[in-house]
Amino acid sequence: PQSAFVLAEKAWAGSNLLYKWQKSFGRYIAVAGQDNTVKIFDRRGHKWTEINLPGRCVGMDWDKDGDILAVIAAKSSSIFLWDASVSKTSQIDSGMRDQMSFVLWSKTSPLLAVGTVKGNLLIYNQQTSRKIPVLGKHSKKITCGCWSSQNLLALGSDDNTLSISNHEGDTIRQTTVRGKPAEMYFSVMKTDESSAQGESTVSVSVDKKILMLFNINDPGNQIELAFERHYGNIVSYRWYGDGYILIGFSHGYFVVISTHIREMGYELYRAHNHKDCLNSIAISTAVNKCASCGDNSIIIHELSDRKDISRIIQLHDENKGLDQLSWTDDGQLLALSTQRGTLHVFLTKLPILGDSYGTRLAYLTSLLEVTVCNQVDEESPVTIEVEVEPTFIAVGPCHVAVGMNNRAWFYALADQEPGFNKLKDIEYLGTIASMCLNSDYAAALFEGKVQLHVIEGKDQDEKKQMKLFPGDDRKGRILCHALTANILYYGTDSGSVVSVPVEDCEALSSYSHSVGVRKVFPDVIGTRVVFIDNQNSGFLLSPANSCFELPNFSPTITGVLWDNWHAGRGVFVAYDDDQVYTYALHETTIYGPQVVLVGSTALPFSQKPLLFDNGELTCQTASGRISKVELSTHSFLKHTATNSSTELSRQLAQAVMLKRSAMLETLNRVCSNWAELGKACLVHMEVELAIQVYRMSGNVGMVRSLQRIQGTEEMNLLAGHLAMFLEDYDRAQDLYLSSSSPVAALEVCLRLFSAASLPRWCVLFISSSVCVFSLSQQYSEAAQHYEEGQYYDKAVSAYIRCKNW
Repeated sequence: PQSAFVLAEKAWAGSNLLYKWQKSFGRYIAVAGQDNTVKIFDRRGHKWTEINLPGRCVGMDWDKDGDILAVIAAKSSSIFLWDASVSKTSQIDSGMRDQMSFVLWSKTSPLLAVGTVKGNLLIYNQQTSRKIPVLGKHSKKITCGCWSSQNLLALGSDDNTLSISNHEGDTIRQTTVRGKPAEMYFSVMKTDESSAQGESTVSVSVDKKILMLFNINDPGNQIELAFERHYGNIVSYRWYGDGYILIGFSHGYFVVISTHIREMGYELYRAHNHKDCLNSIAISTAVNKCASCGDNSIIIHELSDRKDISRIIQLHDENKGLDQLSWTDDGQLLALSTQRGTLHVFLTKLPILGDSYGTRLAYLTSLLEVTVCNQVDEESPVTIEVEVEPTFIAVGPCHVAVGMNNRAWFYALADQEPGFNKLKDIEYLGTIASMCLNSDYAAALFEGKVQLHVIEGKDQDEKKQMKLFPGDDRKGRILCHALTANILYYGTDSGSVVSVPVEDCEALSSYSHSVGVRKVFPDVIGTRVVFIDNQNSGFLLSPANSCFELPNFSPTITGVLWDNWHAGRGVFVAYDDDQVYTYALHETTIYGPQVVLVGSTALPFSQKPLLFDNGELTCQTASGRISKVELSTHSFLKHTATNSSTELSRQLAQAVMLKRSAMLETLNRVCSNWAELGKACLVHMEVELAIQVYRMSGNVGMVRSLQRIQGTEEMNLLAGHLAMFLEDYDRAQDLYLSSSSPVAALEVCLRLFSAASLPRWCVLFISSSVCVFSLSQQYSEAAQHYEEGQYYDKAVSAYIRCKNW
């Protein structure tokens, strides 16, 4: 993780900090030190505002939606509420005579629980402003507590008791514990019966030595878990997954236990993460990681494989000791407070935002930084400092656009020095769902419409050239769009795939699909389009070859990338979170145009493909970097002489399916699979290559046969000849009949009869009869003749019906 920012206010020096991330959004962090204020910072580290208090802050918490921050302070009976939406602070008189010590919002409703040093309780309803005071809930200071999803409130007190109350403050359970309680959580124990009971288990750390599990439905059956003494005291613990608990101990140990009834207390994992001490632990389910801090380092583990240490952050300057760790809900930022009064914030996960145009990439490398590069053309990376945390990025040949909500910022590639200059920012008429660029135009999708406009130009020119699609609301809402060098493509909820030349903005063509079209992906030059419909099926639309449904198309596919390599035209990949599927369009085969699934490749965790070039994917990672993934379907590009014959045969099949003629001869010399390669060349109508293959294999007859048809220009006639060589007579019959020389189908007929071992006079008779009857157009008589003579064949009947003979 990279450092996002460090907060070190003079007023905090030498004291531990109390801080809370805003729930849900994580846009703000509230921090309190020894001074009488709570300071609010945004996620860039900029101070937003501060709340002045009559005394030091002793507790604070954000409500479930992150809208309201509740703060309690020493020397005050008021509850301070800061509204994040309007940045205003209000006060509520708690009515409590004694000092408040504990504050916590409900997880599911606008209820705020406030406890005092004398054990009293107040439940405040933010929505109705109703206050419910509960005197004598405990006899001493309320120190900890938690809400359940069913709005039950558990509280712990220095009087060594644990209470369970409903949302009205009525006590429904109470039990005595063997020491002072701390850090309480409601959870679901990993038992077969508990799932229907909801969060019925309260866990509590007792005297920092015992972890007690209290089932509110079975209060007499408490479970107490003790641990090895050399671990030290329990510093902190967290529930996660299906009934697992992660516990950090003061002597640096990091332990995971199970609460399944048959595994109760069993240690699933143990590590001595920190040599001298451990100060805090944190878990983020959003990034599936856990972290511990101690000594002067943070160690981050993968939750799926706790032995996998993904990051170690060293803080050599922090010699006073570390304090508390806390993650934002989205897992993007991890905060660490120290005992000298500083707050470090690290970026642990970036939104995976990126785009490509040709071989140029633009991707988010920090919350306010976009990197643009072109590794294929070996251009040096350039970084752009942007003004907001973007929710989208678009790149073109000469520009980059970033933005959020209804606003976009445009940057142009500098003419003199490498870099980008800010051009302008534009506000659109709705929240931008996506944006595409080409060399001159930007196309923004918002609220079912696409606005097309020039990127650089005078205001009058921009307004004059601006166009909104669709022009008629009756044509449906636009769900997706893409922009090539010359054409704007968009798909609608009514099932239309429309292509529009950007220069004259008149619809070039429109394809009507049966259901809505939610994603479109044109190829590099814009002549073919892959689209995904609302039923998660994939199709390839080609002006010359109509529309093909993609075979074995996974319903989880989220994106498509076309190959940028000049020899890879017609090859593309479709990807989801786990797999990349390689497809190839075969426009010329004896069976007509086809789309084939070549194979699949596993995609590393949390990586998004941005660019496909010659068998290599460039992906963006959550850490703000790019990585390379070599597709298994292109392993023939890196063949070696040491590969097994099975592997070489597989590579040969890949090269055939991807129509890499240049690789076929090389692979074939090594693997010598002549028969398969020869057949593949015939199927794909690669006559010249087939001649070379059969010449190398010594098949003189096939070479001569192929040389006789080598100059054939008519595709159906050529395909018919090749089908004959492959002994696919039914296909040859159809191809000959649709060609300009259907009489060639007679050869198929004669071969079929010869194969049936008929006497020679029968074959000659049939041959002459077919010609006579066909030339005189006596089709029905000829058919009857063959039927009566019991020499009738379905193929012959088709031939003699052909009126073109």
